[in-house]
Amino acid sequence: MRLKVSRSNPPRMPDAINQQPAADRGGLLRVRLDLAYDGAGFSGWAVQPGQRTVAGELVTAVARVLRVTGARVVVAGRTDAGVHALGQVCHIDLPVEAWPGDSACLRRLNAVLPDDVRIRSAGVAPAGFDARFSALFRRYEYLISDSGLLDPRARGSVLQRRRGLDVAAMDRAVGVLIGEHDFAAFCKPRPEASTVRTVRAASVHRRTDPRDPDLVVVDIAADAFCHSMVRAIVGALIVVGEGGAVAEHLAQVLAQRRREPQFATAAAHGLALVEVGYPEPAEMAHQAQRARRFRGGRAGVTS
Repeated sequence: MRLKVSRSNPPRMPDAINQQPAADRGGLLRVRLDLAYDGAGFSGWAVQPGQRTVAGELVTAVARVLRVTGARVVVAGRTDAGVHALGQVCHIDLPVEAWPGDSACLRRLNAVLPDDVRIRSAGVAPAGFDARFSALFRRYEYLISDSGLLDPRARGSVLQRRRGLDVAAMDRAVGVLIGEHDFAAFCKPRPEASTVRTVRAASVHRRTDPRDPDLVVVDIAADAFCHSMVRAIVGALIVVGEGGAVAEHLAQVLAQRRREPQFATAAAHGLALVEVGYPEPAEMAHQAQRARRFRGGRAGVTS
């Protein structure tokens, strides 16, 4: 799936340039971090008392390495417990004097983070950048094995099904979800939160993979996702793939805006956030302002 946006990774700048303060942030530097993690050992992204979370580990690492306590981490997509990420993006505002430069920050944070979290790049964000509101889309992949040949080492990131899946039928069904719709039928409701989302692209296909010679991939990108939306959609597509429903049934459920008991929410471990798309640097602030107005500060971006 190809969506035309600027590269997910931030442009590299010399450390001397990166250390210049951003005047519009009151002497703070906004740092963009691109990261990946294995979600199996986490109770989701967001900090929760008494729970191990990705944000909690990151805040602890920032305090230990950069000597900044209580840092506020803003993330592009708040993944649920057990959901992985290959292309997560977040930002942190740091005092200028705490910033060690791109390469030093990357090296120091990874040295103290646990093995199931890795920072892939670190750098000062362009003016107006907001990891959450500047994003144009979030893209997820859900992996399913129906061949019976899955490498046992991959069982923590791929859902296994005993029945063969009709991928062509699944692909037709997911097509009815493309566009702007009220996805209440595929979301866990939250008080006062909108369930209207725009799915920009979606497909189901097979690909050869070292883990499985015929892996099923559900690939879906949207401006944002409400709580459990991707996994609810995948659960419905599995029913279609096993012959229990057709594309028209999904369209009907979507229009009725009610959960369908026949469609179970798919397990978390098959899901990964693989990409967050942003506009060109000059458009970051405008996109963030537009998203805040549209979502009213409630841009649901969970999995």
